[in-house]
Amino acid sequence: MTTRSDSPDTPVQLADADELAAFVATHDLVLVDFYTNGCAICQSIEPVVGNVARATEAAVGTLNPRDDPELIDTYDVRSVPTLLLFEDGELVDRLAEGFQETQAVVEFVENRGE
Repeated sequence: MTTRSDSPDTPVQLADADELAAFVATHDLVLVDFYTNGCAICQSIEPVVGNVARATEAAVGTLNPRDDPELIDTYDVRSVPTLLLFEDGELVDRLAEGFQETQAVVEFVENRGE
């Protein structure tokens, strides 16, 4: 299991499906924020995912799927921001309900899809 010190304290920018796959494979618990440029809600959730990176053992990544549209279909992204939670390489839950405060996202991560 990845220890807290193994997870970055700030979100990691991911460029495409290959970087996402490598990031998920490297860490036991991963939260990925799918966003788009120009999305006000996406911009407002940026500090929240930063807080989650510091407050939980999850590695946090951010990904704009514009350059890899297959990701939209692969992960059934219907709106942004969409937060995907992976544990041991498997997608276990998603949160796609608009802006969420830090505590709500921390609880989402800590509950690990339960």
